Amino acid sequence: MASEAPLLTPLAEDIWIVDGPTIDFYRIPFPTRMTVIRLANGELFLHSPINWTPELAAALDKLGTIRHLVSPNWIHYAYIGDWAARYPEATSWASPGVRARAESRNVKITFDRDLAEAPAPEWAEDLDQLIVEGSKVHTEVVFFHKKSCTLVLTDLIENMHAKDLPLWVRPFAWVAGILAPHGKMPLDIWMSFTGGRDKLRNALTRMLDWHPKIVVLAHGDILRENAPQRLREGFRRLKPCAHSH
Repeated sequence: MASEAPLLTPLAEDIWIVDGPTIDFYRIPFPTRMTVIRLANGELFLHSPINWTPELAAALDKLGTIRHLVSPNWIHYAYIGDWAARYPEATSWASPGVRARAESRNVKITFDRDLAEAPAPEWAEDLDQLIVEGSKVHTEVVFFHKKSCTLVLTDLIENMHAKDLPLWVRPFAWVAGILAPHGKMPLDIWMSFTGGRDKLRNALTRMLDWHPKIVVLAHGDILRENAPQRLREGFRRLKPCAHSH
């Protein structure tokens, strides 16, 4: 019998993913996923925390000290308050727009600090980052774990299996371009970058310059094979800047 507690799945040294329960987002079931990175100083960086459970907390406490609770974009924040209440020494990090989103949803959450274009000194040795701008609605902070060459995205690419979606959702998912194994940037997000494609191109170029070997997504299958090529395909074959490899 399968355990109800999420299991930590190692991706490489000092980086794990935890798949949480499915949540309804505008009546569409979305799987949830947290990425856990252990920094060189032993502190844990929780990217897009999933729901707190005692079992998950105990497993994480064995890995290191929970120190950073990170909202990577304006719609990934719902459980940070639960973790912050239980780990008052941890810092809650806000992505652009997330404070206004939480307030509009009457979610009580206190963010301590804001994510910036450059990595915070607390994790600069372990992680690089950038803010993907240019969309009228969606701004996302992406991270690169240097040690494992892992790029951590959230909603910029989705790669979900049709069998995991209700029948009525599948045609929309196909149109949106988010079905595995060829999942891409959801069509609505892609269209929101109209007029801002140069900024998106610059961001993609930075990501490719990091030479990722693994690309973690919040929703759907992780990209493990030919990661740079899949990243370009995921960004709907947007051409990177000329200097990119």
